Amino acid sequence: MDLLKHKLLIEQTDKKLAVFRTLESVIVPSEGWIHSVRTALKMSLRQLAVRLNITPQSVKEIEQREANGSITIKSLQEVGAALDLRLVYGFISKHESIEAMIEQRALEIARDIVSRTSKTMELEEQGNSRERLEKAITNRAEEIKRTMPKYLWD
Repeated sequence: MDLLKHKLLIEQTDKKLAVFRTLESVIVPSEGWIHSVRTALKMSLRQLAVRLNITPQSVKEIEQREANGSITIKSLQEVGAALDLRLVYGFISKHESIEAMIEQRALEIARDIVSRTSKTMELEEQGNSRERLEKAITNRAEEIKRTMPKYLWD
């Protein structure tokens, strides 16, 4: 993938993920959304089971799987449809953006590479100033961001 297309892909992905940022403060109910919505609707296990064409015990198991995190996306979609809801899912980055994530990782790698080189040079009594090292780290990080090498996420 050429550089411009890849940059566009990063920007588009960032834009798509940005809409989920507002959901960062949403607290998932301890018993799960299915149980919470079903209870809010005053819908019994049996009533939801009829809508899903399964047993009430199976609905209870679905609610338990959601609460413990082992439910599938397909099951969530099916239950959502039975509750007249639509499932929406996405990711919220721990970073400001995908671009920031790449930049941070590139800096980590660059710092490691430059540090190893610097130690070798110090052993040979050819040490560099702090400013030169920081400039080398910045330059290497820019190169890593630009080329996106396969080792970026190793």
